[in-house]
Amino acid sequence: MTYPSTPEFTATCWTSAGDAAPLREPETSPVPIVERLDAIAATGWSGLGLVYDDLLAARDTIGFGGLRKLIDDAGFRHVEVELLNNWWDESRAHQWRPRWEVLLDAAEELGAGFVKIGTSFGEEAEDYDAFAGPLRELTKEAVSRGTKIALEPVAFTLIRSIPAAADLMRLVDMPDCGLIIDYWHIFRNGTSLDDVARKLTAEQIFGVELNDADATVRGTLFEDTRDNRRYCGEGDQDVTGFIRTLQGLGFQGPWGVEMLSNEHRALPLREALEKARSTALSCFPA
Repeated sequence: MTYPSTPEFTATCWTSAGDAAPLREPETSPVPIVERLDAIAATGWSGLGLVYDDLLAARDTIGFGGLRKLIDDAGFRHVEVELLNNWWDESRAHQWRPRWEVLLDAAEELGAGFVKIGTSFGEEAEDYDAFAGPLRELTKEAVSRGTKIALEPVAFTLIRSIPAAADLMRLVDMPDCGLIIDYWHIFRNGTSLDDVARKLTAEQIFGVELNDADATVRGTLFEDTRDNRRYCGEGDQDVTGFIRTLQGLGFQGPWGVEMLSNEHRALPLREALEKARSTALSCFPA
């Protein structure tokens, strides 16, 4: 199998957000959206991701139509929107459905390939199969608005195992429901690349997030993922092996890069984006 000589990279939401981080209130980037898109385009990225609070800010200022024009003018080919939680709990629909509607509006108007969803912090669910029915219903709604659902297993949430999540996708059995494969959550959950290769298929992979980390966790898992990620190739994980594994499954990109760290947030935005992209590129097999 042949691959593009230069991979396409997507700057996932936190990579281009400047001094913003998950669970800060609000999560809105301090970088004006025009400046942010200019920086992403100028540093060679093919796409971008935006988190819910950034989408709200854009909707309430330039509108999703204005944001779509900026995205098109910049030549971006890939757009991601995130994040939805609690979607499996109808007793909390009054909380998550308004957010869901905003994400659907954004995905439809911006041409996003998928809406990223997750699950809540806590002990791993004993039965992943219980999520299949709600996933099917959510996927039907997404398809009716021209997009897909991408579930991200996270090492400290209810759904955390990539192999088990791959089995869940087989149970859901809908081509418009797939997975986000974030390398950090693979190695921090103790999943081997052999297990990834054995369980995943290319069709299940809707998005990939590249990053690196030290061998030892610093702080809690959440603190480590938010504050201490390393640029690709600068940590102790086998980023190239991960890329080879996904290529061996037939995945060809685009490749997201998700950098979350105090170091990354402290850099000027263009410098941060250049470093995130160049270090990721350096990990690709020649």
